[in-house]
Amino acid sequence: MNTDPGRHAAALTYTSYLALDEVLGAQRPRSDDHDELLFIVIHQVYELWFKQLLHELTHLQLRLEKGDAAHSIRTLRRALTILKVVVAQIDVLETMTPRQFTSFRARLEASSGFQSAQFRELEAVLGRRELRVLDNYPEESPARERIAQAMRRPSLFDSFLRFLAVHGYQVLTERDFALPAEPSEDIQHVLLEVYRDDAGPSTVAELLVDLDEGLQEWRYRHVKMVERTIGGKPGTGGSSGAAYLRSTLFHPAFPDLWAVRSEL
Repeated sequence: MNTDPGRHAAALTYTSYLALDEVLGAQRPRSDDHDELLFIVIHQVYELWFKQLLHELTHLQLRLEKGDAAHSIRTLRRALTILKVVVAQIDVLETMTPRQFTSFRARLEASSGFQSAQFRELEAVLGRRELRVLDNYPEESPARERIAQAMRRPSLFDSFLRFLAVHGYQVLTERDFALPAEPSEDIQHVLLEVYRDDAGPSTVAELLVDLDEGLQEWRYRHVKMVERTIGGKPGTGGSSGAAYLRSTLFHPAFPDLWAVRSEL
Protein backbone atom coordinates (compact mmCIF):
# COMPACT_ATOMS: atom_id res chain seq x y z
CA MET A 1 0.00 0.00 0.00
CA ASN A 2 1.46 3.36 -1.06
CA THR A 3 1.32 5.90 1.78
CA ASP A 4 3.06 8.70 -0.07
CA PRO A 5 0.88 11.79 0.72
CA GLY A 6 2.07 13.54 -2.43
CA ARG A 7 1.10 10.73 -4.82
CA HIS A 8 -2.36 12.06 -5.57
CA ALA A 9 -1.49 15.75 -5.30
CA ALA A 10 -2.14 17.72 -8.44
CA ALA A 11 0.98 18.33 -10.51
CA LEU A 12 2.32 21.86 -10.37
CA THR A 13 1.45 23.78 -13.52
CA TYR A 14 2.07 27.27 -14.88
CA THR A 15 -1.47 28.19 -13.88
CA SER A 16 -1.27 26.82 -10.34
CA TYR A 17 2.25 28.11 -9.64
CA LEU A 18 1.26 31.66 -10.60
CA ALA A 19 -2.21 31.34 -9.03
CA LEU A 20 -3.64 32.58 -12.31
CA ASP A 21 -7.20 31.58 -11.48
CA GLU A 22 -7.08 34.01 -8.53
CA VAL A 23 -5.12 36.71 -10.37
CA LEU A 24 -7.25 36.70 -13.52
CA GLY A 25 -10.43 36.47 -11.48
CA ALA A 26 -9.53 39.58 -9.45
CA GLN A 27 -10.81 42.03 -12.10
CA ARG A 28 -14.44 42.73 -11.25
CA PRO A 29 -15.77 45.75 -13.19
CA ARG A 30 -18.84 47.39 -11.75
CA SER A 31 -20.22 48.35 -15.15
CA ASP A 32 -20.39 47.04 -18.70
CA ASP A 33 -18.24 49.90 -19.91
CA HIS A 34 -15.41 48.72 -22.17
CA ASP A 35 -12.73 50.92 -20.55
CA GLU A 36 -13.28 49.99 -16.92
CA LEU A 37 -11.29 46.77 -17.24
CA LEU A 38 -8.22 48.72 -18.41
CA PHE A 39 -8.52 51.04 -15.41
CA ILE A 40 -8.68 48.09 -13.02
CA VAL A 41 -5.83 46.15 -14.63
CA ILE A 42 -3.49 49.15 -14.65
CA HIS A 43 -4.05 49.88 -10.97
CA GLN A 44 -3.73 46.24 -9.95
CA VAL A 45 -0.44 46.04 -11.83
CA TYR A 46 0.68 49.21 -10.02
CA GLU A 47 0.03 47.47 -6.71
CA LEU A 48 2.02 44.41 -7.79
CA TRP A 49 4.97 46.63 -8.73
CA PHE A 50 4.66 48.54 -5.44
CA LYS A 51 4.83 45.17 -3.67
CA GLN A 52 7.98 44.27 -5.58
CA LEU A 53 9.56 47.68 -4.92
CA LEU A 54 8.94 47.27 -1.19
CA HIS A 55 10.51 43.81 -1.40
CA GLU A 56 13.57 45.17 -3.23
CA LEU A 57 14.02 48.17 -0.92
CA THR A 58 13.81 45.97 2.17
CA HIS A 59 16.60 43.84 0.71
CA LEU A 60 18.51 46.97 -0.28
CA GLN A 61 18.44 48.32 3.27
CA LEU A 62 19.82 45.06 4.61
CA ARG A 63 22.66 45.07 2.07
CA LEU A 64 23.46 48.72 2.71
CA GLU A 65 23.66 48.25 6.45
CA LYS A 66 26.17 45.44 5.91
CA GLY A 67 28.26 47.71 3.71
CA ASP A 68 27.69 45.50 0.67
CA ALA A 69 28.25 47.84 -2.28
CA ALA A 70 28.00 45.26 -5.08
CA HIS A 71 24.62 43.84 -4.07
CA SER A 72 23.31 47.30 -3.17
CA ILE A 73 24.16 48.55 -6.65
CA ARG A 74 22.49 45.58 -8.33
CA THR A 75 19.35 45.95 -6.21
CA LEU A 76 19.14 49.67 -6.86
CA ARG A 77 19.42 49.09 -10.59
CA ARG A 78 16.57 46.60 -10.45
CA ALA A 79 14.41 49.03 -8.44
CA LEU A 80 15.15 51.77 -10.97
CA THR A 81 14.12 49.54 -13.87
CA ILE A 82 10.87 48.68 -12.10
CA LEU A 83 10.20 52.36 -11.50
CA LYS A 84 10.67 53.07 -15.22
CA VAL A 85 8.01 50.44 -15.98
CA VAL A 86 5.67 51.99 -13.41
CA VAL A 87 6.06 55.41 -15.06
CA ALA A 88 5.63 53.95 -18.55
CA GLN A 89 2.26 52.44 -17.59
CA ILE A 90 0.85 55.97 -17.52
CA ASP A 91 1.19 55.96 -21.33
CA VAL A 92 -1.33 53.11 -21.43
CA LEU A 93 -3.70 54.82 -19.01
CA GLU A 94 -3.57 58.01 -21.07
CA THR A 95 -5.10 56.18 -24.04
CA MET A 96 -8.36 56.61 -22.09
CA THR A 97 -10.11 59.87 -22.92
CA PRO A 98 -11.84 62.03 -20.29
CA ARG A 99 -15.24 60.95 -21.65
CA GLN A 100 -14.30 57.28 -21.46
CA PHE A 101 -13.25 57.65 -17.82
CA THR A 102 -16.37 59.66 -16.96
CA SER A 103 -18.53 56.86 -18.31
CA PHE A 104 -17.70 54.64 -15.30
CA ARG A 105 -16.12 57.06 -12.81
CA ALA A 106 -19.21 57.20 -10.59
CA ARG A 107 -18.86 53.45 -10.01
CA LEU A 108 -15.67 54.07 -8.04
CA GLU A 109 -17.73 55.70 -5.26
CA ALA A 110 -15.41 56.52 -2.32
CA SER A 111 -12.43 54.53 -3.59
CA SER A 112 -9.32 56.50 -4.49
CA GLY A 113 -5.67 55.95 -5.32
CA PHE A 114 -4.91 58.04 -2.23
CA GLN A 115 -5.92 54.94 -0.25
CA SER A 116 -3.06 52.82 -1.65
CA ALA A 117 -1.46 51.53 1.55
CA GLN A 118 1.53 50.12 -0.31
CA PHE A 119 2.36 53.48 -1.88
CA ARG A 120 2.12 55.14 1.54
CA GLU A 121 4.41 52.45 2.95
CA LEU A 122 6.81 53.06 0.06
CA GLU A 123 6.82 56.79 0.85
CA ALA A 124 7.61 55.96 4.49
CA VAL A 125 10.52 53.72 3.47
CA LEU A 126 11.83 56.66 1.44
CA GLY A 127 11.61 58.93 4.48
CA ARG A 128 8.14 60.48 4.64
CA ARG A 129 7.00 60.99 8.21
CA GLU A 130 3.49 62.49 8.17
CA LEU A 131 1.13 60.88 10.65
CA ARG A 132 -1.93 62.42 8.99
CA VAL A 133 -1.68 59.88 6.17
CA LEU A 134 -2.75 57.25 8.71
CA ASP A 135 -6.17 58.92 8.93
CA ASN A 136 -7.14 57.18 5.68
CA TYR A 137 -6.95 53.75 7.34
CA PRO A 138 -9.12 52.27 10.12
CA GLU A 139 -7.66 51.97 13.62
CA GLU A 140 -5.85 48.66 14.14
CA SER A 141 -6.11 47.73 10.45
CA PRO A 142 -3.14 45.81 9.02
CA ALA A 143 -2.55 48.54 6.42
CA ARG A 144 -2.38 51.28 9.03
CA GLU A 145 0.00 49.25 11.17
CA ARG A 146 2.36 48.52 8.25
CA ILE A 147 2.60 52.21 7.38
CA ALA A 148 3.07 53.20 11.03
CA GLN A 149 5.83 50.61 11.47
CA ALA A 150 7.59 51.85 8.35
CA MET A 151 7.52 55.37 9.78
CA ARG A 152 9.26 54.14 12.94
CA ARG A 153 12.01 52.22 11.15
CA PRO A 154 15.18 53.66 9.59
CA SER A 155 14.47 55.10 6.16
CA LEU A 156 16.42 54.15 3.07
CA PHE A 157 18.63 57.20 3.52
CA ASP A 158 19.30 56.22 7.15
CA SER A 159 20.49 52.84 5.85
CA PHE A 160 22.70 54.64 3.33
CA LEU A 161 24.31 56.62 6.16
CA ARG A 162 25.03 53.35 7.96
CA PHE A 163 26.55 52.07 4.72
CA LEU A 164 28.86 55.09 4.66
CA ALA A 165 29.83 54.51 8.29
CA VAL A 166 30.77 50.90 7.50
CA HIS A 167 33.00 52.25 4.72
CA GLY A 168 34.84 54.49 7.16
CA TYR A 169 33.10 57.84 6.70
CA GLN A 170 32.50 59.86 9.83
CA VAL A 171 28.74 60.22 9.88
CA LEU A 172 26.19 60.03 12.69
CA THR A 173 23.78 57.15 12.19
CA GLU A 174 21.60 57.38 15.30
CA ARG A 175 18.53 59.60 15.47
CA ASP A 176 14.81 59.42 16.24
CA PHE A 177 13.60 57.56 13.14
CA ALA A 178 9.98 58.54 13.82
CA LEU A 179 10.88 62.13 12.94
CA PRO A 180 11.56 63.40 9.41
CA ALA A 181 15.24 63.75 8.59
CA GLU A 182 16.26 67.36 8.07
CA PRO A 183 18.95 68.41 5.56
CA SER A 184 22.31 68.51 7.29
CA GLU A 185 25.46 70.43 6.40
CA ASP A 186 27.49 67.81 8.26
CA ILE A 187 26.07 65.05 6.08
CA GLN A 188 26.63 67.15 2.97
CA HIS A 189 30.32 67.57 3.87
CA VAL A 190 30.60 63.78 4.12
CA LEU A 191 28.83 63.35 0.78
CA LEU A 192 31.33 65.70 -0.86
CA GLU A 193 34.09 63.47 0.47
CA VAL A 194 32.26 60.42 -0.89
CA TYR A 195 32.10 61.97 -4.34
CA ARG A 196 35.76 63.02 -4.25
CA ASP A 197 36.75 59.41 -3.51
CA ASP A 198 34.79 58.29 -6.60
CA ALA A 199 34.52 54.70 -5.36
CA GLY A 200 31.65 52.29 -4.67
CA PRO A 201 29.84 54.59 -2.22
CA SER A 202 29.69 57.37 -4.82
CA THR A 203 28.04 54.95 -7.27
CA VAL A 204 25.44 54.05 -4.65
CA ALA A 205 24.86 57.76 -4.00
CA GLU A 206 24.27 58.45 -7.69
CA LEU A 207 21.83 55.55 -7.98
CA LEU A 208 19.91 56.96 -5.01
CA VAL A 209 19.69 60.25 -6.89
CA ASP A 210 18.35 58.29 -9.89
CA LEU A 211 15.76 56.67 -7.63
CA ASP A 212 14.71 60.04 -6.21
CA GLU A 213 14.48 61.53 -9.70
CA GLY A 214 12.45 58.55 -10.90
CA LEU A 215 9.97 59.00 -8.07
CA GLN A 216 9.63 62.69 -8.90
CA GLU A 217 9.08 61.78 -12.56
CA TRP A 218 6.33 59.38 -11.49
CA ARG A 219 4.65 62.16 -9.47
CA TYR A 220 4.86 64.60 -12.38
CA ARG A 221 3.48 62.13 -14.94
CA HIS A 222 0.75 61.17 -12.50
CA VAL A 223 -0.43 64.73 -11.97
CA LYS A 224 -0.41 65.48 -15.71
CA MET A 225 -2.41 62.31 -16.38
CA VAL A 226 -4.99 63.36 -13.78
CA GLU A 227 -5.16 66.89 -15.21
CA ARG A 228 -5.78 65.65 -18.75
CA THR A 229 -8.37 63.13 -17.55
CA ILE A 230 -10.47 65.11 -15.05
CA GLY A 231 -9.04 68.63 -15.25
CA GLY A 232 -9.67 70.59 -12.06
CA LYS A 233 -12.48 68.36 -10.78
CA PRO A 234 -12.19 66.90 -7.29
CA GLY A 235 -10.77 63.40 -7.17
CA THR A 236 -12.67 60.30 -6.14
CA GLY A 237 -13.01 59.53 -2.46
CA GLY A 238 -13.23 63.24 -1.57
CA SER A 239 -9.64 64.03 -2.56
CA SER A 240 -8.73 67.34 -4.18
CA GLY A 241 -7.44 65.56 -7.27
CA ALA A 242 -4.74 67.29 -9.28
CA ALA A 243 -4.43 70.13 -6.77
CA TYR A 244 -3.11 67.77 -4.10
CA LEU A 245 -0.86 65.94 -6.52
CA ARG A 246 0.72 69.23 -7.64
CA SER A 247 1.59 69.97 -4.01
CA THR A 248 3.74 66.80 -3.88
CA LEU A 249 5.95 67.82 -6.80
CA PHE A 250 9.59 68.81 -6.41
CA HIS A 251 10.00 67.51 -2.85
CA PRO A 252 13.06 65.24 -3.01
CA ALA A 253 13.28 62.21 -0.78
CA PHE A 254 17.04 62.71 -0.32
CA PRO A 255 17.59 66.50 -0.14
CA ASP A 256 21.22 66.23 0.99
CA LEU A 257 22.15 64.40 -2.20
CA TRP A 258 20.68 67.24 -4.24
CA ALA A 259 22.15 70.01 -2.07
CA VAL A 260 25.72 68.99 -2.86
CA ARG A 261 25.31 69.13 -6.65
CA SER A 262 26.51 72.71 -6.96
CA GLU A 263 29.67 71.88 -4.98
CA LEU A 264 30.82 68.93 -7.08
